[in-house]
Amino acid sequence: MDKISSPLFSIITPVLNNKGGLLETIKSIKKQNFGNYEYIVIDGGSTDGTLEVIKNEKFITKWISEKDEGIYDAINKGLRFSKGKIINTINSGDRYYSKKSLEIIKKYFDENNVSFVFGAVLKKKILYKYQPRKIFWTFNFYPAHSSGFFVKKEVHDKIGNYSLKFPCSSDYDFFWRLIKKNNYKGISTKEDEIIGIFERGGFSSKYGVFKHIWEETLIRLNNRQNVFVVLTILILRLLKNFYKLFIKTDKI
Repeated sequence: MDKISSPLFSIITPVLNNKGGLLETIKSIKKQNFGNYEYIVIDGGSTDGTLEVIKNEKFITKWISEKDEGIYDAINKGLRFSKGKIINTINSGDRYYSKKSLEIIKKYFDENNVSFVFGAVLKKKILYKYQPRKIFWTFNFYPAHSSGFFVKKEVHDKIGNYSLKFPCSSDYDFFWRLIKKNNYKGISTKEDEIIGIFERGGFSSKYGVFKHIWEETLIRLNNRQNVFVVLTILILRLLKNFYKLFIKTDKI
C-alpha cells in the first residue's frame, strides 16, 4: 500500500500473540473499496509468530513491538502515531464486515454534523442502536468498540486518550467523557449497514464479571456521577449477578 501523507482514516490494531487473528483482520482491511487510510499495528511483544507477520506485511503503514501496560496503552501509542482525521480501533481477530465498511462510515460523517459514529456490529446477532441516555445507568448503550467505533482525531486532541486506570473498561470512561462531560454528538448506522464483526471471547473476557462491575463503578465515581445513583446501580448489578450465580450453582 502506498503511504498516504494525509489519510482520512487511521486504523489501529493492538495485538499480542494472535498471529491468525491479525491475518484475518488485515485481510478484511485490504478488501476495503475506500483506500484513503493508514494502518497502524501496535504489538505488545508477541512470541508466537505475530511479529514476523508484521515485519513481512508491507501493507502496514507504521508498527512497533514492545511490552506495554495493556490494550489501552497500546491503543494510546497508536493514537500518538496517527495522522488521520478519523480514528478506528480494530482488535486482532475482529474484521470489517464488507468491502464497503469504510465507505459507509465516510458517508455518515459527510452527511451528518457529528464527532463520532457507532457502526452496526455482528456479535452473534446484529447490534446497531446508539442510545446515549442509557449511559446514566448502564454502559450497554452502543454496539461495540472494536471495529465499530469511529471518532474524529480532534476529539482525542481535546479530551485525551484512554485512561490506564481502568484496564478492562477504559472505553467506558472515554465514552462518559465524550458524551456526558463534553456533549459530543454521535450517530449509529442502520441495522442493515453492518460495519464490523466482533469476535466474542476476546480481550474483555479475560476479566471476571465482578471486576467489570467494580471498574464501572469507579468510572462513574471518577466522573462525578451522583454517589447515591452509583451505589444503587452497584447494588442492583451485584444482586443480579449473585442471583445468576446462585441459580447456576443450584442446578449443578
